[in-house]
Amino acid sequence: MILILSGAADIHADAVEAELCALGVECVRFDGSLFPDQAVLSISLDDSGALGGTLVFDQVELSLDAVQAIWVRRPGTPICRNNGLGNAARATAEADAAATLSDLWTLMDVPCIPATAHVIAQATHKATQLRRAAQMGFTIPPTFIGNDPDTFLEAVKTDPSAFITKRCAPSQRLLDEQGGIVSRLTEPLRPKDLVHVDAWRHSPMTVQSTVPKDVELRVTVVGDEVFAAAILSQSTNHSRHDWRRLDLQHTSIEAYALPPEIAARCVALVNSLGLSYGAIDLIVTPDSQTVFLEVNPNGQYLWIEETTGMPISGAMARLLSDRATSNQRLRACASQRIA
Repeated sequence: MILILSGAADIHADAVEAELCALGVECVRFDGSLFPDQAVLSISLDDSGALGGTLVFDQVELSLDAVQAIWVRRPGTPICRNNGLGNAARATAEADAAATLSDLWTLMDVPCIPATAHVIAQATHKATQLRRAAQMGFTIPPTFIGNDPDTFLEAVKTDPSAFITKRCAPSQRLLDEQGGIVSRLTEPLRPKDLVHVDAWRHSPMTVQSTVPKDVELRVTVVGDEVFAAAILSQSTNHSRHDWRRLDLQHTSIEAYALPPEIAARCVALVNSLGLSYGAIDLIVTPDSQTVFLEVNPNGQYLWIEETTGMPISGAMARLLSDRATSNQRLRACASQRIA
C-alpha cells in the first residue's frame, strides 16, 4: 500500500494514481486538512516500540502497518472546523494535530518520496542549494543575501542594471492585505529599489548577477531518471526575466538533450540533499555554459509532461512501487530473523 499525502484537487496525484493502478499497485490519498475534524487517528506503541493503529477518513480505514511507502506530495495542513472554539483554542488544536501527523509519518518508518518533511524543509533553503551545487561542479551566479542596504549598494554600484532581486523564502507566493495570493517573482533591479533602499532593512532579499540566457531548463529528477525540458523564455518579453510568467501559447517548451555529465550531476545534487525527487532550474547561456539557479523538492512537473510527452508520472509511480517493494522485502527478512 502506498500512501499519498495530498489534497483531492491535486492533478499530479491523479496522474500518478492512474499509473500506479496500471502497475497493479494499491494506493490511497490522505489530505491532512481533514484532521482532526473529519479524520480519526489511533496510534499505539507496544513495550518494544512497535507501531500499530488506524487512520479513518472518507470511508477509508487504513491500517498503519499496511503502508509500505509514502509520497509526501503536498500534504494539507490540519484544519479545526469546530465553530464552538475560540481562535486561541482552534490554533492550539491545529498545532497539536499538525505535530501528531508529523510525528506519525516519521514513526511509520517507511520510505518517503522525495523525503521526510524535515529533510524537505532543509532542502528548500536556497543559499544551501547554491553552495551545494557549486561544490558539486555547477556554475552559480554571484549572490548577495541580507538586509544591509550598505552591503547591497556596494555590491551593485558598478552597474545596478546587471542584477536581479528575488525573495529569500522558498516560495514566491505571498498574501496581500485582503488575504489573496500574489507572487513576487524574479525582478530586474530597478531605480526605485535604489531610492527606497532603506526599506530593505525590514526584510532580507536575495540579489544575484543577471545571467544571460539562451534557454532555460527545467530538469526533473525522479530517482535516477532525468527528464530535461527547454523553456524558450527569451522569445517573449513577458517571460524574459522569469519563465514562471510564461504564456504557453507564445512560449515554446520542448524536450532537451541534457549532456550526460550534467544529468549525472543533477541526480547527484538531488541525492546529496537527501531527496529522491527534485525539479531543478538551470540556464544555458549564449556561450553554452550551464548555470544552476535552484531546486524545488516538490516542484510541479505535469505541465512539462503534457507539453513534451515525457513520462514523468510513470517514473514517479515506478519509484514509489520499487521503494514499497524493497521495504516489503526488508520487513519480510526482519520477520524471518526474529522468528
